[in-house]
Amino acid sequence: MIDPHGRHISYLRVSVTDRCDFRCVYCMAENMSFLPKADVLTLEEIDRLCSTFVGLGVRKLRLTGGEPLVRKNIMSLVRSLARHLESGTLDELTLTTNGSQLPKYAAELFDCGVKRINVSCDTLDPDRFQAITRWGQLQQVYDGLEAAKDAGLKVKINAVALKGVNEHEFDDMITWCGDQGFDLTLIETMPMGEITGDRTDQYLPLSLVRNRLRNRWTLTDIDYQTGGPARYMRIEETGQRLGFITPLTHNFCESCNRVRLTCTGTLYMCLGQDDSADLRTALRNSEDGELLVQAIHEAISRKPKGHDFMIDRRRTTPAVDRHMSVTGG
Repeated sequence: MIDPHGRHISYLRVSVTDRCDFRCVYCMAENMSFLPKADVLTLEEIDRLCSTFVGLGVRKLRLTGGEPLVRKNIMSLVRSLARHLESGTLDELTLTTNGSQLPKYAAELFDCGVKRINVSCDTLDPDRFQAITRWGQLQQVYDGLEAAKDAGLKVKINAVALKGVNEHEFDDMITWCGDQGFDLTLIETMPMGEITGDRTDQYLPLSLVRNRLRNRWTLTDIDYQTGGPARYMRIEETGQRLGFITPLTHNFCESCNRVRLTCTGTLYMCLGQDDSADLRTALRNSEDGELLVQAIHEAISRKPKGHDFMIDRRRTTPAVDRHMSVTGG
């Protein structure tokens, strides 16, 4: 699949649920209204959609949420999708998680062919962790990370950079990740969905963070790619990688190879645009899959060149109405 700007679409991010057992302040409102279960695709329908994308050239699938591992019977989907790894039509099956459910699922994920995962953890301070996640406990994440390591999963920590909240912790996080053998990616907060609080108070440019980190760490540019938007450097003192996802200070649109599918079958061609395509109707009205393939091609033909993200005190509404939990980033 080639979009109008010549980019090959090879990466599908799939939100299997909008529900989560945490309530992170930059992702959700505290009192969220979740989708009625009747509106959510069955796991079999998600499998069929993913498999159609694989047939059209997608080489990487990432399961997201909400928190993907709170979806009932989620491992049946993971095990079914693993057949594409075995056949060689898919290069990677992975997921992004908050880590809370990994003690239960890490070993089975590895057994299904998942080799690496992203775990969201914005702070190493238990009180601050609870303040950011509202419902979470840091020990849950630590237990999940231990289970992931024991299972053989490679781990990358994702941390959203929040001004005045965790910006003084990045040196400690780099040291901790080095000790644990984890890579680390820092992410700028994104203006998605109405949340409690002012995003302009949260926004921390990673260009500033990178310059600060250079005062302590030797950071070397490297060509490492995972298929996602992060730009990576090697931390010479630890040997681990440090990634930066910078949708505002240095966007990644020119090389975007991704589209995002929600748990209701809505396809978003861009994280920072509201334009979307209804694939659920095509899926349910296309026994042979032809209507679905046509709908996917039509959607890809509308993929924009870039997003409209901006964080500014003069602009009080988010760039897009949907919360981060709808597409999982």
